[in-house]
Amino acid sequence: AAQRRVRHAVDARDLVEGDHVVHADYGIAIFRELTVEHTQGGEREVLVLEYAEQARLFVPLDQSHLVSRYVGVGNKPPVLSKLGEARWANTRRKAEKDILDYAAHLLGVQAERETIQGHAHPPDTRWQWEFENSFPYRETADQIKAIRQTKEDMESARPMDRLICGDVGFGKTEVAIRSAFKAVMGGTQVAV
Repeated sequence: AAQRRVRHAVDARDLVEGDHVVHADYGIAIFRELTVEHTQGGEREVLVLEYAEQARLFVPLDQSHLVSRYVGVGNKPPVLSKLGEARWANTRRKAEKDILDYAAHLLGVQAERETIQGHAHPPDTRWQWEFENSFPYRETADQIKAIRQTKEDMESARPMDRLICGDVGFGKTEVAIRSAFKAVMGGTQVAV
């Protein structure tokens, strides 16, 4: 949590006046400035957030982990929250409930998948070996690992769930083509 707070505190310094932000407890606002507030205990840096009806909230920099950039859809600016209004708390509560409901649904789907039989592809054939040896590039250690794990999944009778991800140019396509060839050799269809 301490690392996360430091990261967000640094991000807070990158905010530009007029950026829409979201405070976890108070909702959508406009970032106005990062300033120094004088208190009885000395000085502290605060984020100044402006809400509906020009209400302002001063967020100490050490609490900036509660503030994040607003990410919305479309070009229309969001409606600012009103401080003290229950609407944001209700919206947040509903979003949290929806997330938990969706997570329960995903767990149910996963549990159901664990009980059904998948298609087990046969071990590699000589054609698979010839096909793979025709590739002009040498595999990286990560590719070899991904290829091995993918083939193990394909040869298992469990339904397969595997995502191959990586940066551009690091050989994801070669892993996918090998898998596609293995699937065809196993008598199933492939769509790319």
